[in-house]
Amino acid sequence: MSSRLKPRPRALLFAVLTLISSIGAHAAFAQQPPPQADVEQAFLAENDVAMTRMMDGMASKPSGNIDQDFVAMMAPHHQGAIDMAVAYLRYGQNEQLRRIAQEIIVAQQQEIAAMRLALGQPLPPSAPAPTTTAPSLHAAHHGHTTHPQED
Repeated sequence: MSSRLKPRPRALLFAVLTLISSIGAHAAFAQQPPPQADVEQAFLAENDVAMTRMMDGMASKPSGNIDQDFVAMMAPHHQGAIDMAVAYLRYGQNEQLRRIAQEIIVAQQQEIAAMRLALGQPLPPSAPAPTTTAPSLHAAHHGHTTHPQED
């Protein structure tokens, strides 16, 4: 038998260790924080969804009532700001910007409610403002935990 066909213990050991390592890495993937590029892509994807939803919502058909048309266009505009602020809270790290994002959420929810009330429209069911979110991928990547809601 030629030396090319004989099993080589080092090569076989390397192959087995590589396989075991890849299985272990695959199982531990959920524990490993994603690379910064993945965090950025997730943030951009959430913002893209928010912007598309906002633009679609603002393209409402005129009703013939300027007051209703104004609210019909402004409510999705404000909701878009809320959705983008929530995405920032999931991924952003700057404490000043996080606080501003929290304020945007509260203020925009209040303005949507005020516009609906001005038209005598019912308000959506009450829910807490999403000023804090689950641990972000970005925070996990940098060893941070959730940011407590500031009152």
